[in-house]
Formats: sequence, C-alpha cells, structure tokens
Amino acid sequence: MHEISPDHFSLETIRQIVVERHPLALSEASARRIHRCREYLDHKLVQANELFYGINTGFGSLCDIRISEEDIEQLQHNLVVSHACGTGDLVPPEVVRLMLLLKIQSLSYGYSGVREKVVRRLLDFYNADILPVVFELGSLGASGDLAPLAHLSLPLIGLGEVWHEGRRQRADVVLQLRGWPPLVFKAKEALALLNGTQFSAAYMAWCLLESRRLTQIAHMNAAIGYDAFNCRLSPLDAHIHQIRPHKGQLEAARNVLQWLEGSQIASTEKTSVQDPYAFRCVPQVHGASLDALAHIEQMLLTEINAVTDNPNIFPDDDLILSGGNFHAQPLALPLDYLGIALAELGSISERRVYQLIGGQRGLPPFLTDDPGLHSGMMIAQYTAASIVNQNKGLCTPASVDSIISCNGQEDHVSMAANAATKARRIVLNLERLLAIEFMVAMQALEYRRPSRSSPAIESMHARYRTVVPRLGNDRVLHDDIEATVVFLRNAMLDAHA
Repeated sequence: MHEISPDHFSLETIRQIVVERHPLALSEASARRIHRCREYLDHKLVQANELFYGINTGFGSLCDIRISEEDIEQLQHNLVVSHACGTGDLVPPEVVRLMLLLKIQSLSYGYSGVREKVVRRLLDFYNADILPVVFELGSLGASGDLAPLAHLSLPLIGLGEVWHEGRRQRADVVLQLRGWPPLVFKAKEALALLNGTQFSAAYMAWCLLESRRLTQIAHMNAAIGYDAFNCRLSPLDAHIHQIRPHKGQLEAARNVLQWLEGSQIASTEKTSVQDPYAFRCVPQVHGASLDALAHIEQMLLTEINAVTDNPNIFPDDDLILSGGNFHAQPLALPLDYLGIALAELGSISERRVYQLIGGQRGLPPFLTDDPGLHSGMMIAQYTAASIVNQNKGLCTPASVDSIISCNGQEDHVSMAANAATKARRIVLNLERLLAIEFMVAMQALEYRRPSRSSPAIESMHARYRTVVPRLGNDRVLHDDIEATVVFLRNAMLDAHA
C-alpha cells in the first residue's frame, strides 16, 4: 500500500508503485488539503460576485461569458464530453496507469478545488485496475493535455470505455457492476481533471523507466563487442575520463569495464593500434546520453510533484489565480531531448553491428561459417539500419512548432504530447536495436574461442544459448530477434531485482 501524500515522488517510487502494483490510499494530510480547498471555493462562489475562469465562466476564448449557478454542473459535464476528441492509436495500459497515478498526486496537493470523492473515485479506478480507454492524438500540450485527459475522465461520469479484466468495455456497464454511481461534477472539477500535463508526463516517466534498463543493456553490449572485436581497453581507462569528468562519461566507462572484469580476451595482446569510434568512444557517446537522461529526470520530477491545472486556488491567501501552469513547455523540450539521447544509443549500437559483420580482425564476413552459401547476420544489420533511420525521423523536434488554437486565445502551444508519443516509439525501436546488437555480438564472440570473455559475459552467453542457439545454417532471424528482446527483458529485470 502506498499513501498519496504531500511528500514528493521519485522515479523509483513510481517504479515501485506501478511495476510492483502497490494499491493506493489517500493520506489524512492530503484529504485535509483537498477538503480545505473545496470548502474555500464553495464559500467563495456563494459570497463573491466575481468571474472565475472555468468556474463560473466559459472556457478558452469564451472566458468572458458568465455561467449561471444553475448551469455550472452542465458546464462541467459539457467540458468533458466536448473535449473527448482524441483519435489515433490507443494509449498503452501501462501509460494510462501512470496517467491516473500522476493525476491523483497532482490533485492531492489541495490547490485544484475538487471534492475528495473525485480523487477517491480515481483511486478506485487505479486500485481495481480499471483503465480508461485513451487515444494518442489530440493534445497540443497547451491548456494541459485536454483531449487525452478528457478520455481519462469520461468513465467517472459513466461515459466512454475502459479496459477491465482484459477486455474493452463500456464504462457505464463496469460502473454498474461495481456499484459505483456516475459522478456529477461540481464547479471547477472537470476543468481540474482536464487541465494538466499528466499525459505527456506519463509517457516521459515510462520512457525514463525503460531507459534505465536499456542503458544497462547498451553498456553490456558494448563490453561484449569489445571482446568480440578484440578491442583495446585503454579507451576505458579512468585516467582518460578523470581529465574530462562528465558524470555520464565516467559512469559509462566504469560500467563497461565492470562487464569485462576477468576477461581472458581483453588481456591478450592487440595488433590494432586503435579501434573504431563505435567502440573507442563508447564512454563519451553513452555518457552524453546518460547525462541527458539525468537532466530530463530532474525536469520530470519537478513536473510530477507540481500542480498543473488552472485556475489555482490558495485558500490560506484568499486567492483564486488564473495562470499558465498547464502549459507543457517544461516537458516538450526535454521530451524532444529524450528522443535524441536514446536515438544516439541506437545509432552507435548499429555501427558496432556493422563493424562486427565486416569480416575484420579474424571474424568471418557476416559471422557465418560458410559465407556465400549462407548470409549469416548480413540482413540483421539492414534491419538495424532501417530502425536507426526511422529514429532519426522521429527525432525531428515537435516542440519547435506551434499552431494557434481557440480563436487566438491559445496562441502558443508546446506540442509536448507529440514529443511524448514519438519518444515512446524511439524507446521501443532502441530495444530492438540493442537486441540485434546482442544477438550479433554473441555470435561474434564465439569466433574468439577457445579464449574466453569475462565470467559475467560468459554467464550471460550460456543463458542466452538456452533460448537462442548459435547461428550455423541460415534460418529466420526474425524469430531470434523477438526471442532476444524477451530474453533481455527478463535478464535485466533479474539483474535489477
């Protein structure tokens, strides 16, 4: 059980909650904050004759139109249904789960004006693993992730669809089965649910969590490649990195060296004076991506421990302020940066594959015993090159574009949501690239026999060969790649545990 409280989330906390499926509860401190804020708002609406954006006015460019008290509930209902305008691919369940978690956390700080029952219904959905059906396309990352968050909110009022018990079902049917009456939103509540950056932030959190595993695979692959290509260890020497002490560079060099500790191949005399950059510059290239990821994580942590709806309510200071905390620019830029940092890990991975199949340093062309009759690993490199090319296209920044919307009221938008979905595709592509490199490097390593690599690499090799046998005669490599993806997921999960 994890208590939602004013304490800040870390990325590790999110991983534990979501991956280990901890149920959620609302802390007393958060409940008090939520209640205090709502009580203040209700009192303000009764006592004041002011216009409060989205509370007793229309939305967007309709912000100057007063809404009568008897129409406020209808206003909130209309907001949700009119903004549920998403389309395209479905948001993966693991990302929707993160969206729910991050929305609950943001509302729990007590600056959004929702009732406690709204937050508790979100908790009900999360704990029962009832996940709203959300679509990828529709958000400009301006007034928050409006369209996807509208789809996240629809089931609370008995509309839309949810994933439940492995099936896509009508939300009203699931609510009835659970005995949960549909909510009727009061003033500000729908706006608080739809404003916010939880769509973009959820994708960012998912990408960063996956990046932890993938960067470790990249280091391991580089180490295997060092021995398979019979590289010198001097580029990994700490002396080099201490005089250019970027944190990521130091970490990458140290990690690759740890994988190679005790390697018989690494200790043999080398004939080549220098190695290609794809091996020699691993610390610098991998390290730059590590540093980028560290910066991006800090940007994310600030965002997910923040209040990102509008207007913001400050009961202790008797203030209701309309501002721009829903604008996702603080996520749009790092999301584009995230895609570039991960794509570079895939780019250098493909270059190592290319070197390993080139028939150099005693390795046969395409790593087959009978080149000509057999193509060996030739087309695996083609596939890797194709994926790298797609990643380069996906790295075109979304955040440099802005399209005016809402009659000019929203005249600069972040496009963070598109940066987010692109980043996820790059993560999935990187996973495949690293699987191809692992498959190729393990094949190349066997041509160094009888010399042995390090105990850690040899152990990984032995485990891998129980899943994917050595390539002798040509066979369908698609199957080997898919099996390798699954193997690495399990292997690195075991290492993390």
